[in-house]
Amino acid sequence: RPWPRPWRACWSRASCNRRLPRVQRRAVGHSGLAVSRLGLGTLTWGRETRLEDARALLRAFVDAGGSLVDTAAAYAAGDAERMIGRMLRAGDVHRDDLVLATKAGFGIRDGERVVDTSRAALLSDLHGSLRRLGTDHVDLWQLHAWGQAPLEETLSALDQAVHSGMARHVGICNFIGWQT
Repeated sequence: RPWPRPWRACWSRASCNRRLPRVQRRAVGHSGLAVSRLGLGTLTWGRETRLEDARALLRAFVDAGGSLVDTAAAYAAGDAERMIGRMLRAGDVHRDDLVLATKAGFGIRDGERVVDTSRAALLSDLHGSLRRLGTDHVDLWQLHAWGQAPLEETLSALDQAVHSGMARHVGICNFIGWQT
């Protein structure tokens, strides 16, 4: 039996009505955070993926029981987050049905890749993400890349994000073993 492909199931209204298999949920360690076992990545949203297609994907994902939506300030220069925010404001999905995960510390400026994990840059990225997403908090805020800022400074930004309520949980991605 071929692997079910719910993302291909919803390119027309008629196909959106068919019943999709339910996505299971799992706990993230002992953090209290529960996410769907499958996540929806938004790397191409705002570039190759148009709003109409993203809307159909997100609706089908949530209808199938999916909750974890992965995005980043760097994806399409923030357009992926803007699209999610637009869909939330339009009522396409409810904020409470999503576990929003976004990232900070990596971006493209003047056509060049920039990694800035300083406290000021990270918190600026988070404020921008919250504005684009149209929400007061993200469920998981991740450090997108290892940077040159002192680790204590980087960690203080993650700590402030949690203590202020802007992020419920924090984490890292794109790190190799010795960096953790």
